[in-house]
Amino acid sequence: MESAEIRRRWLSFFEERGHTVVPSASLIADDPTLLLVPAGMVPFKPYFLGEAKPPAPRATSVQKCVRTPDIEEVGKTTRHGTFFQMCGNFSFGDYFKEGAITYAWELLTSSVADGGYGLEPEKLWITVYLDDDEAEQIWREKIGVPAERIQRLGKKDNFWSMGVPGPCGPCSEINYDRGPAFGAEGGPAVNDERYVEIWNLVFMQFERGAGDGKEDFPILGDLPSKNIDTGLGLERLAMILQDVPNLYEIDTSRIVIDKATELTGVGYGRDEASDVALRVVTDHMRTSVMLIGDGVTPGNEGRGYVLRRIMRRAIRNMRLLGATGPVVAELVDVVINTMGHQYPELITDRRRIETVALAEEAAFVKTLRAGTNILDTAVGETKAAGGRVLAGEKAFLLHDTWGFPIDLTLEMAAEQGVSVDEDGFRRLMKEQRERAKADARSKKTGHADLSAYRAVADSAGVTEFTGYTTTEGESTIVGLLVDGVPSPAATEGDEVEIVLDRTPFYAEGGGQLADTGRIRLGSGAVVEVRDVQQPVPGVSVHKGSVQVGEVTVGAAAYAAIDQRRRRAIARAHSATHLTHQALRDALGPTAAQAGSENSPGRFRFDFGSPNAVPGTVLTDVEQKINDVLSHELDVRAEVMSIDEAKKQGAIAEFGEKYGERVRVVTIGDFSKELCGGTHVHNTAQLGLVKLLGESSIGSGVRRIEALVGVDAYNFLAREHTVVAQLQELVKGRSEELPEKISGMLSKLRDAEKEIEKFRAEKVLQAAAGLASGAKDVRGVAVVTGQVPDGTGADDLRRLVLDVRGRIQGDRPAVVALFTTANGRPLTVIATNEAARGRGLKAGELVRAAAKTLGGGGGGKPDVAQGGGQNPEAIGDAVAAVERLVGETA
Repeated sequence: MESAEIRRRWLSFFEERGHTVVPSASLIADDPTLLLVPAGMVPFKPYFLGEAKPPAPRATSVQKCVRTPDIEEVGKTTRHGTFFQMCGNFSFGDYFKEGAITYAWELLTSSVADGGYGLEPEKLWITVYLDDDEAEQIWREKIGVPAERIQRLGKKDNFWSMGVPGPCGPCSEINYDRGPAFGAEGGPAVNDERYVEIWNLVFMQFERGAGDGKEDFPILGDLPSKNIDTGLGLERLAMILQDVPNLYEIDTSRIVIDKATELTGVGYGRDEASDVALRVVTDHMRTSVMLIGDGVTPGNEGRGYVLRRIMRRAIRNMRLLGATGPVVAELVDVVINTMGHQYPELITDRRRIETVALAEEAAFVKTLRAGTNILDTAVGETKAAGGRVLAGEKAFLLHDTWGFPIDLTLEMAAEQGVSVDEDGFRRLMKEQRERAKADARSKKTGHADLSAYRAVADSAGVTEFTGYTTTEGESTIVGLLVDGVPSPAATEGDEVEIVLDRTPFYAEGGGQLADTGRIRLGSGAVVEVRDVQQPVPGVSVHKGSVQVGEVTVGAAAYAAIDQRRRRAIARAHSATHLTHQALRDALGPTAAQAGSENSPGRFRFDFGSPNAVPGTVLTDVEQKINDVLSHELDVRAEVMSIDEAKKQGAIAEFGEKYGERVRVVTIGDFSKELCGGTHVHNTAQLGLVKLLGESSIGSGVRRIEALVGVDAYNFLAREHTVVAQLQELVKGRSEELPEKISGMLSKLRDAEKEIEKFRAEKVLQAAAGLASGAKDVRGVAVVTGQVPDGTGADDLRRLVLDVRGRIQGDRPAVVALFTTANGRPLTVIATNEAARGRGLKAGELVRAAAKTLGGGGGGKPDVAQGGGQNPEAIGDAVAAVERLVGETA
């Protein structure tokens, strides 16, 4: 059974049983805690965590996944791969253990003719969690699995959680006995190579607490709603159904191995070392194509590094196998052709995928040539000196200068009998990252050496901040830098950094943006200040440009901030304090501040929370904040000892460092926080606070964004205008809008369905005419033609199969129809049994047509699909099909 058929049967089986089919999500995880999607349940994570309402109580999917922790095992074992497809069925408070177990057994053991996978029941072994008597009983009594083929395992193997407090539950795994050729008997508890896991059923029924590892955490109690999350490895099942010893030899992988052997001249199955290399190439090129297809590009950080690492491992293995020229283009092409009928976007995006992959190959070939020479020299020097460990500095040089991933250096060094000082390499990498962070802090330091700022601090002392009580005032220029270099003077047009002895300008810090404004000199010179930072403690550096005149060190100056901007920022900062307290009141002390940004008229506030904040809670928080505003509470600031502040219950931001003396901002009897920022004098000055919403920005961290004052009013005014316009359009009151708009959308969807149904019927009406117009090509009835533009792939396939069915069964028939959708040509070709007996295969015919169209395609011998880039070539593609029929028949 081909992989595509396994996929089709899975989705069909669960769709027939009330599950909503959900397309595979992108490999780029929509989750800040993950680089890539590693499991089929990841797109459903918000539903399991209660962060969002599921679209349906039952769902099913075949999800693209990438995992790299076991990358070193790829090619060496029978079942490790970096890219795989996870078939999943999910229940959100619907069916539970008995339903999941029954579905799994039915699909696995039903005959192929009845839509199942046809596995022999006696070869299936079951594992359950240690104390999950319920699951064990269902397997024995409901399904009929003998007790001797059911084994109990502990938390490490048969208990699932996300690694953090939240949903968890026992698992039950279905394992397939591949026979004595794969090892000793005794079940999966003894030998997981022979008894390979194919399907894992997770019963989410408990809530777990905090703890480390897979086993060290407490179970807090039952979940209010019991859920099901299952995963079947498509490639593992294909390995069994196709009776091959490993997942590298299934239909979608073996074709890549064959292409690699063709390019290198190294046969598969002759030598274990070369076989491992060929498997690595196969796995890694599949993964690379799928990642690039989803928008990942090679790089040195994050998911870009994952892609670069696996691509370069594949290319290097091809070189080790004997390839001397470019190989990526042909490998990418065969992967796209193989996987494209399951993921058509690969075909339509072929050109971009090839461009990215070829660029990485070209870059790495240069890197490999130069880097290999350097590594060989370094290894030779190490051995000559009697050593067996390559210095971390050498590994770092290869990574930093030549783009050698450390994994590649480790592999190549090991091949020559040398290890690598990984600790030294990691240390140098850490130092480099710290230097990069220092560069990123150039916003604070400009391009100047910190010693220049320290020199100012040593000679003139720290900057006195007067901005709490005034917005302008006299001062003296005590430091001046031009383009990052200390200078005695600056003239019109110069980019400068100015240090004053005293200033009303607030330097960015504590989540509050810096003030802007102007510095004027008695000489008439004017400096426009765009930013203020403190690169060294206590020294405020005003960054801007000289607008008029000359600025000199020692000159008297008059500094004035943009008061309107300051007031808007102050309103935002005070609103942040109110939001923090209101959230803590609603969610508890765990809703601690994790960051903020206070800018003119708006703010964002980050806080700790394992789950999304319900909309009702957010509404209550907003109402409470605005209620506090109406009480016109005074805002005051006091400086006191840190101990006194703690005694008074002042809130300190987690991770912040405080001195012995701290500033405490108190808002009436509602809020008290340690804070160095500027604020309003009374809550009435805020006017209005509007929370726009909240979202996740990382594991356990949420973010609220909000508007304050005039900005909040303007937002609500715009919303009111929109509501008024909608009222006019639907002729209803505001409270009626949701119901009326929902009804209109429902009618629109129904109309679209009717249009689609009509269009499909119209397309199928052409079937009889097409069948009657079949050409005779060497005794084969050939139907070719172009149907109306815009016909979808599904409708085109139905039409092709309908036409094929109208031709007498004993007469060889080939039906090849074409259309243009979204500016791109599309073709579906089908053959009947008599035509296949004459050697005519739909897959070969579609490849000939798609090649003419500037694209690719593939499929089964009886029906195949392809596409391309050039709709003008459809006539040529028709001729190509007819020509190939004539040559083959």
